[in-house]
Amino acid sequence: MENVRSASDVDRLAESLGPLPEAVARPVLVVVSGLPGTGKSYFCGRLAERVPLAVLESDTLRKVLFPVPAYTADESFRLFQAIHHLIERLLKKGIHLVLDATNLSERHREYLYSIADRLGVKLVLAQVEAPPETVQARLRRRLEEREGRSDADWTVYEKMKESAEAIHRQHYVVDTSRDVTPVLDKIVKEIER
Repeated sequence: MENVRSASDVDRLAESLGPLPEAVARPVLVVVSGLPGTGKSYFCGRLAERVPLAVLESDTLRKVLFPVPAYTADESFRLFQAIHHLIERLLKKGIHLVLDATNLSERHREYLYSIADRLGVKLVLAQVEAPPETVQARLRRRLEEREGRSDADWTVYEKMKESAEAIHRQHYVVDTSRDVTPVLDKIVKEIER
């Protein structure tokens, strides 16, 4: 029963993506990490303007499976199990991908590393950050204007900050309170290399 639900979840997520970019011979998996409000979705959007890739945004995908999310551990497990299967499916089809999620735990990132290693695809890691005062203003504005797909607020940010772990592999650091173009240029070059 579990595998049937998992396959159904993956199909629902895949259908929600809409048209995919053209397949390439050597797809790349870009994994973006960062606390809520740091600008992950903004950065992924800018990257998608430069490189044809599918953006897997966990906040949006969560609401495909759970229209009124509870943000429980079981819900997150089911969501990310489906996302991981979707990543494998799309990489096998030759689709460049970027995963837009907090990805704060090295243990959880290691599963993404193993997918890339197993499939022999290039892995690009980006740590997105911004000064706390910038994040707090963004989260306040997001809630007031009901913009964005995330439901996270400052309390969630502070709680998640306590559990954030360093990335142990080579990665790019993107400060979205500054011009992201220089680091974006480097990542685009790495993807196209």
